[in-house]
Amino acid sequence: MPHDHHHHIDPEAGDTRVVFAIALNMVLTLAQIVGGIVAGSLSLIADALHNFSDAIALIIAFGARKIARRPADAEMTFGYGRIEAVAALVNYTTLIVIGLYLVYEAVMRFIDPAPVAGWIIVIVAGVALVIDLATAALTYAMSKSSVNIRAAFLHNVADALGSIAVILAGTLVILFGWTWVDPAATLLIAGYILWQSLREMPGVMRILMLASPRDLDTAAVIETVRATPGVASAHHVHLWMMGEHETALDAHVVLEPGAPPDTTRVAVKARLAEAHHLHHSTLEMESADRACSDARVIGH
Repeated sequence: MPHDHHHHIDPEAGDTRVVFAIALNMVLTLAQIVGGIVAGSLSLIADALHNFSDAIALIIAFGARKIARRPADAEMTFGYGRIEAVAALVNYTTLIVIGLYLVYEAVMRFIDPAPVAGWIIVIVAGVALVIDLATAALTYAMSKSSVNIRAAFLHNVADALGSIAVILAGTLVILFGWTWVDPAATLLIAGYILWQSLREMPGVMRILMLASPRDLDTAAVIETVRATPGVASAHHVHLWMMGEHETALDAHVVLEPGAPPDTTRVAVKARLAEAHHLHHSTLEMESADRACSDARVIGH
């Protein structure tokens, strides 16, 4: 089933929400660090580090949104939209580094246990959970239409789950004195961070690597071009994502003898738009006697 790859997103939507979310995360980070030091809780400090990464992720996302709105110019003829994919890659890479660091710290805490004040953990983590959920709510709607904001949103979702794990750890410390639960919760937080980041990163890489969309069949697109009346064949086909919501096609189209170039070009474009929602296509029309020799169907 074809999918629409030509969406119109309001570029100004949500800036105030992002700024407010950044402020919330900065305040929360400071509170968690102080609480973690006083309570001697590694999981609370881990959650604070992740919260700080949330704030940084949102700052990067906010900056990328601003840059992406710039119009194309002589230096960036394709525009600046792909900066959002770069920002998402930076954020996911940061999450992976943080996740690996937390795994290391948790293992060290298992080897060398430390006393933990459970009640401070529960109070601070409870406040953190409320702020995490509020921040996630602020960015949820925007995350559906932006890979950049989605990376920042997943930072907050992971942190909300981390806060729940920290609350559980603090409760078990209070009730049973199980200090080992604190580094165990840290491992759970780290595991979720790594899983989410590694799962989302390939989609960002596809945009940066000029890959075709996952839900668009390249062979079907080529067949649509070939099946158009007046077309003998197609080669040098490139199908790629210009951004998260825009797909482009570039191809050489060989005409059947007597086929009018302009009329055939219009027909191919119309079929591509109707069958695959491809609205950005560049077609070079060639006569059979002047067609590229030994040309690859896909690529050069």
